[in-house]
Amino acid sequence: MGGGVRGQAEGMGERREGDGTAGPSCVTYTSFGVTGIDPLLGDHRLLRSLLGAWALAACSPKEALAVETHLGVCGACADEALRLRDAVGLLHPQEPLDLDPSLRARVLARCLERRPPRVPVPAWAEPYDTETARLDALLQSLGDSDWHAPVRLRWWTPEGPTRRRTTVAGVIAHLLAVDGLVAAATGLPDPLGAHAPGMPVPPEERTERYLAALGAPPTRAEHAPWREQTHALVRTAGLPDGEDGGSGGTPVPYGGFSLPLRDALLERAFETWIHAWDIATAVSYPYAAPAGPHLRLLIDLATRLVPQTLAAFPPPDAEPRSGGRGTLRLEIEGPGGGVWRIGVDPKAESEEGPYEDVAEVRLDGVEFCELAAGHLAPEEAALGQDGDRATILRVLRATAALSRV
Repeated sequence: MGGGVRGQAEGMGERREGDGTAGPSCVTYTSFGVTGIDPLLGDHRLLRSLLGAWALAACSPKEALAVETHLGVCGACADEALRLRDAVGLLHPQEPLDLDPSLRARVLARCLERRPPRVPVPAWAEPYDTETARLDALLQSLGDSDWHAPVRLRWWTPEGPTRRRTTVAGVIAHLLAVDGLVAAATGLPDPLGAHAPGMPVPPEERTERYLAALGAPPTRAEHAPWREQTHALVRTAGLPDGEDGGSGGTPVPYGGFSLPLRDALLERAFETWIHAWDIATAVSYPYAAPAGPHLRLLIDLATRLVPQTLAAFPPPDAEPRSGGRGTLRLEIEGPGGGVWRIGVDPKAESEEGPYEDVAEVRLDGVEFCELAAGHLAPEEAALGQDGDRATILRVLRATAALSRV
């Protein structure tokens, strides 16, 4: 290290021993083509007193040049300069060059809020458009090795929690295959091609068929067709001349049940967000929840689907109520929040009459979505509860049963 400081003056000019007219330490120097005698160079004590300012880069250009020239001929001052420079380094620790990991997510979210739509997009298709764009941006930033990072998928069935391990590429292959349900229903090419079933099958079977057709583990090559399909679905949703006049009523069969297009795209937006979250977790990347208005649409869809899964959780024997429709009052807090009532028995759906709230649940919006995605066990949901405990547990389990791979 000493040679670095001692030699700094070498690049500043050529030094020659003086004739002593300016003092015993005076040096005649040539710098940038100018030859002369600097009186500073003759005062050792003055130059030594400037070492602290020089280490802090606080000297004037003339003083800095004089100090650096002196360091080349004075070993004691050169050693002191090294110690001072090291001390300054401790006062100014190196800052990490990596950007705040949440910066990219914040910038992207802001851009998505402000960008004009490529085509007019119905409100019910906006969450899918936004969530696929967010996931696409995340995928664009991944390196080759990230596509093979292990991803742990979680969902919940009436029998309990279930898990499966796959890769980032495997998740995108799954989304491509299941989004193909909507593509086929709207007249777009089915990504399964010749391997498409002759009749609607559940989403998990579509995924298995697609992976079998690949004949090899999925890679980042799944990104491009998935991205193109999402764009095509958004463009199709924005067309006003469809069979349903652009209202989103086209049925999308899921194998065993069907959803109108407007709900199918909300369901696909929900799964895209959840699996993007899974991917972000696998590659240690922060990932935010959807915007409040979009989150509300996803919560609303889940609350409308819960009564369909309640059949798998029959209520315990109880005395019939005297009147009214038995419902659970669900209060969602935070962004996307509101109040929903979920029918908890057949009477709630088949008869008219006043509501009869038999239970109440209060839950954060993102936490409710985690429950619906199977990422949170019904018994572990941190929430406020009032009323019939058996009814509350039934509804929470039915909500978790909405999840699937």
